[in-house]
Amino acid sequence: MTGTILNVVAVLVGGLIGLIFGSRIPERFKNTVIAGMGLFTGVMGLQMFLKSENQLIVLGAIIIGILLGEWWRIEDGLQSLGQMLEKRFSTESETGTGGSRFVRGFMVASLLFCVGPMTILGSIQDGLTGDYNLLAVKSTLDGFASIAFASTLGIGVLFSSLIILVYQGGISLLAGTLSAIITDPMMNEMTATGGVILVGLAISNLLDMKKIRVGNFLPALAVAPLIVWILNLIG
Repeated sequence: MTGTILNVVAVLVGGLIGLIFGSRIPERFKNTVIAGMGLFTGVMGLQMFLKSENQLIVLGAIIIGILLGEWWRIEDGLQSLGQMLEKRFSTESETGTGGSRFVRGFMVASLLFCVGPMTILGSIQDGLTGDYNLLAVKSTLDGFASIAFASTLGIGVLFSSLIILVYQGGISLLAGTLSAIITDPMMNEMTATGGVILVGLAISNLLDMKKIRVGNFLPALAVAPLIVWILNLIG
């Protein structure tokens, strides 16, 4: 859990810096930084997707994951959580510009900070051996990213630390069980599936090209290794 706590602190500190000094940063600079983060996220997602050994597995995981996500209304749940936190903690100046700003900051940061191989591998490594070096690197990246996001998207970014704490902490606590189940091929397909989700996040929330309910893709991360397991049983 040490790496997860470090990650939470990095996001909170970076978010506070972004909020405090955000007004001094020109709007065009903020927009360009967010666009740059979007491009970087998209390219990183593509790189992750290329780790797949069988793209049909990723496709199947995405389709099944979307069906489950829409059924469970994960995106709506994240938005509701964001709106609840907004009513409790947001200032009038933020709500005056539209409640979606808080929710967008919360959702973008939560998804970006929790999707990726570093999150999964780092949390497992931290939980099993107490080695949090990988999560320390992730924390540094997330800290800098939260500065840019908070200066543009507001206080909602800080509350993504709650999702980080629950998600990464949960993986660390279950690391013993996961390590006994997840093989390298499973991890490759899970990573590739996470890459698709990151591309969707970049297109929908960071580059504003097309609205995609990216939150409903998240079950695909669990479906991908399950498909690999079933195929191994059949084979």
